[in-house]
Amino acid sequence: MMESPADPRSLLYRGDMLDPETARRLTANALSSCDDGELFLQFTTSESLVFDDGRLKTADYSREGGFGLRGISGETTGFAHANEISADAIRRASETLSLLDPTDRPLAAPPRPTNRHLYTDESPLDAISFAEKVKLLETIDAAARARDPRVKQVTASLVGNWSVVEIVRPDGFTALDVRPLVRLNIAIVAEVNGRRETGTFGMGGRRMYDDLFDPAVWGRGLDRALEQAMTNLESVAAPAGICPVLLAPGWPGVLLHEAVGHGLEGDFNRKKTSVFTGRIGERVAAPGVTVVDDGSIAGRRGSLTIDDEGTPTRENVLIEDGILKGYMQDRLNARLMGVEPTGNGRRQSYAHAPMPRMTNTFMTAGEDEPEELLSRMKTGIWAKNFGGGQVDIVSGKFVFSCTEAWKVENGKAVAPIKGATLIGDGVTALTRIVGIGNDFALDEGVGVCGKAGQGVPVGIGQPTLLIEGLTVGGTDGG
Repeated sequence: MMESPADPRSLLYRGDMLDPETARRLTANALSSCDDGELFLQFTTSESLVFDDGRLKTADYSREGGFGLRGISGETTGFAHANEISADAIRRASETLSLLDPTDRPLAAPPRPTNRHLYTDESPLDAISFAEKVKLLETIDAAARARDPRVKQVTASLVGNWSVVEIVRPDGFTALDVRPLVRLNIAIVAEVNGRRETGTFGMGGRRMYDDLFDPAVWGRGLDRALEQAMTNLESVAAPAGICPVLLAPGWPGVLLHEAVGHGLEGDFNRKKTSVFTGRIGERVAAPGVTVVDDGSIAGRRGSLTIDDEGTPTRENVLIEDGILKGYMQDRLNARLMGVEPTGNGRRQSYAHAPMPRMTNTFMTAGEDEPEELLSRMKTGIWAKNFGGGQVDIVSGKFVFSCTEAWKVENGKAVAPIKGATLIGDGVTALTRIVGIGNDFALDEGVGVCGKAGQGVPVGIGQPTLLIEGLTVGGTDGG
């Protein structure tokens, strides 16, 4: 395995292929007739180890480098990319931009420079040996089987990524970002009398592997996955109907992310396809509801020192006390809407053009005690964890599947349930929030957000929330 060099830029500028001055000159020439744009250089190393059914099943390692060259003229974007970082490849890519209509408008101002660092420059892939990584996964497998004889299968995986990014603009602006990312996932299948159920847990962030190797840390994840599997073994069919729903803190914020967050991205609002279009200054949620997107939280999975256009990330208050305050913006949509970029221009890799995307999106804490919110429910559902979901950005309508949920009667959780789905729309759900807990939590660092065929790491979070009148789709036929 390759060790990370002392100067990460040497992975972008190598030998006689390309040097920084040539990159700046080629970018200036290619974008001379454009409003905006950049050369995005990237080198990435990735690994994935999966221990399944008592053995190491896969061990993948990859290295990749390339660039994306983007030019913008008005509302039109030209984009070309290649998996070769060289002056010749950039010259060939610039031919694509010659098809853009030239503009007489001045070049957009560069991003504000920053020297902050939200995560280490070190590569997590290099710090711990391959043998130690395999040993960790083997230990987790053995520990899970030793803790309960009902455990029939264990899958543990370790994923690491290290990416060096440099953004070069035609005005001479350059910005470098070195991005680590790690994740540990644990899945357990338990069986009783022929019935099998699954429990999962994951954790990670923009940091080194070190803390994931702490027995107290991975042990907590193992306990949580085991608890979920055993709970689901006792689950009964979920009731159906309209009832109050209590959402647990942390990961259940994925409902907020999907049902509300995407509708607050700038491109959907510029194109007037979001339910939140034209509603800035209006009440869109219950009093007390404040929704924030913040890519500047140190070490978090969705955080970035700079976004993929070079703009420093920041805290963006989207909804404050129920009032819509603004949208998440990249440079293109911000310019066309007459506002500032918010540090939300993101792309999956050099092979993709950026667009407005979430970073760490969450609802802030309220003042209610979680136990008191549960006690308010005469009948209802307590949703502790979610799996997949579907959302229509235009209407805000969503369907989410619960992977761990409880039936509530007279203020108490009385039985775990299986097959519950939450059905509704984001705007209505926001207005029906009647309780906001004081137990805010971010997720454990495993989120991946998809949009227009691109996946990016994100963070989500919320406190315990009580929502009145959600539709629950169940499996109990009565």
